[in-house]
Amino acid sequence: MTYDLLIRGGTIVDGSGAPPFTGDVAVSAGRIVAVGKVDGSAERVIDATGLLVTPGFVDIHTHYDGQATWEARMQPSSWHGVTTVVMGNCGVGFAPCRPGDRSTLVRLMEGVEDIPYPVLMDGLPWNWETFADYLDSLAERRFDVEIGAQLPHAPLRVYAMGERAEQRLPADRREIALMRALACEAIEAGALGFSTSRTIMHRAADGSPTPTLAAEERELMAIAMGLSDAGRGVLQFVSDFDDPRAEFAMMRRLVEASGRPLSFSLVQSASRPDNWKILLAELSRAVDDGLPMRAQVCGRPVGMMLGFELSLNPFLETKTYRDVAALPLPDRAAALGDPAIRRCAVACSPTR
Repeated sequence: MTYDLLIRGGTIVDGSGAPPFTGDVAVSAGRIVAVGKVDGSAERVIDATGLLVTPGFVDIHTHYDGQATWEARMQPSSWHGVTTVVMGNCGVGFAPCRPGDRSTLVRLMEGVEDIPYPVLMDGLPWNWETFADYLDSLAERRFDVEIGAQLPHAPLRVYAMGERAEQRLPADRREIALMRALACEAIEAGALGFSTSRTIMHRAADGSPTPTLAAEERELMAIAMGLSDAGRGVLQFVSDFDDPRAEFAMMRRLVEASGRPLSFSLVQSASRPDNWKILLAELSRAVDDGLPMRAQVCGRPVGMMLGFELSLNPFLETKTYRDVAALPLPDRAAALGDPAIRRCAVACSPTR
């Protein structure tokens, strides 16, 4: 046979968990058609002797929602062998969005992901209102990886509730019905699923908590049922799990009622060091009962950027820094340059 591409003699790690083996990979019409000992020729042959040959990696938790509207390369993910990125996680994003709510959503993304406000406001084309419009905007572009987008809860809630969402008030019956309908519409337009955040760590640039922090179960249930109405889509949760059993029980009810798969971020908290064990035990019971629930676990510890113009810095919790925190950056830098203030801030820092 003749193939379009033949990768010969590489060490194949196929992602199945099987041991690596030496072999060939043949590609025709953009698809892998043979793996192992492949006879035949190809228009292009790559000698992969001594090299690893693997499937593409899927980066399941990203925030390229803005970058994808102005940039062709989804870096840094595409630098590392990633061939598909999933964005719209943690309930933050930019669609659906009415013109008057743009700043609200940008301030939230700025606070959660430390992407500067001017970058987003100047870079986003804002040629959408609905989530379907947003996907249409992306469809006109070309990227170095495949892109999948989830419907974020914060834009959905702000779209349905306006300022009431920012005040984290309970949604009324009309607003809940609208969110269900919009969730169904987004999935039918091509959204991979729905994401939400229930962690106090996710704050807007002004320090206010995410609008989705205290959303009631009836609101989340309606949105999950919107995915059920569409017949597809996944649910993605980030939570502080203050009461891990109660929170997991709520997520379980969403899955039982909607039939949609759910994944949640699983981390170890220093203040609740055994929560992950409780959650894994609850998850094991749910899986044993046949429910499509999974935990997302980071491959490395979570890191964060620190800076005086970012969400966090080492002196944030000290009274010395709070006394100057509201000053413009040049004045703040001048104040922190004072030897007496520096000594006090360093002495009081929680990092010491």
